[in-house]
Amino acid sequence: MKVIHAIGSTAAIGVLALFAACGPQTESASFNLSREFVDSNLNGAVAQIKVLAQNVPADSLPRTFMDGASISSNTSWWTSGFYPGSLLYLYEYSQDTQLLELAKEKLALLEKEKRNTSTHDLGFILYCSFGNALRITGDTAAYRDVLLTAAESLSTRFNPATKTIRSWEGWNFPVIIDNMMNLELLTQATSKLGGDQKYYDIAVTHANTTMRNHYRADHSAYHVIDYNPETGDIIGRKTAQGALDESTWARGQAWGLYGYVMMYRETADSTYLDFAKNIEAFLFNHPNMPENLVPYWDFDSPDLQQDSPYAARHRTTRDASAAAILASALIELSTCADGDEQTDYLGKAERILQTLSSQPYKAEIGSNGGFILRHSVGSIPHGSEVDVPLTYADYYYIEALMRYRRLLSERSIF
Repeated sequence: MKVIHAIGSTAAIGVLALFAACGPQTESASFNLSREFVDSNLNGAVAQIKVLAQNVPADSLPRTFMDGASISSNTSWWTSGFYPGSLLYLYEYSQDTQLLELAKEKLALLEKEKRNTSTHDLGFILYCSFGNALRITGDTAAYRDVLLTAAESLSTRFNPATKTIRSWEGWNFPVIIDNMMNLELLTQATSKLGGDQKYYDIAVTHANTTMRNHYRADHSAYHVIDYNPETGDIIGRKTAQGALDESTWARGQAWGLYGYVMMYRETADSTYLDFAKNIEAFLFNHPNMPENLVPYWDFDSPDLQQDSPYAARHRTTRDASAAAILASALIELSTCADGDEQTDYLGKAERILQTLSSQPYKAEIGSNGGFILRHSVGSIPHGSEVDVPLTYADYYYIEALMRYRRLLSERSIF
């Protein structure tokens, strides 16, 4: 395994790999989306996020829009980093300083979470926000300490017996597949910010344990693994947001694909790349993957009968947030492949972006409370945020467009 050593220069830190590709796009890549398509949707996102900004209280972060009302969160809620992250991506695209100032206002609110040891979601909260801020501005004085302190806080949740980072309180020692998304904070803290090697080691250990224990033979993932914190033994394989313990919750599958592509980029360990390709193959060869590649909230939901109390009402509910995460992951995965594989991955991402950029998923500017996408799912079992816009759906949609735009630029298509 390749260990990436710390890089000390401000210039190097300024290119934090939030959407860095695995490698240069090969000449064999075929692009089916135009510059005009990408810019039109990013320009629309800029206009729409300014509508959203008008609905955001000064002391909170946007979460969703339901029944004609905007719903916000406090800074410790797991989605709090996505709005400033979206603002920063759109500032990067547009150079509209109003977006940067709006982001900085929310960063000032979020900074206190760097010492929050009660959550595993510091990657979502602080890396999607402060990580983007550091990458785009290069302001190490303002942002480096926040990220290193956050990495130290996250590392306190690692248990050597389970070889994982604890996700939630309660249960025994629960670890959810979503936690793969918080590992980038740890790897970057070591490799780009000069932080302790333990952060990188914890991320690798957690990813390896998740690969071993969270996944079935077909490369579908359980949502929750509950461990004995003393021995590391598995107590149960469960779900919290999927239809059944043995079903395939769509957003969890998307988290896993994105997470293992990221881990390959961060480590150059081909085990992660092979694993990501197997996850992708499971998802996109699944008989219940819709033609437009916006998945049902649970891949098993169309076939559920009496097994699940959610089947009758939500059998065909789609999750745009899962699709947006998949699109972003596939674009990066395409840069780790070549030939037919590369074309296949990029083509699927393009199809998702085309779908999300049109009706019924794309909201008209000025509608939807200022959120870009419609039809996402928070948690059907909890009756929470069902078929609504969600801040993280918008974030990963914007990220996917920005990643695609970068590839176009690298190929001199602009």
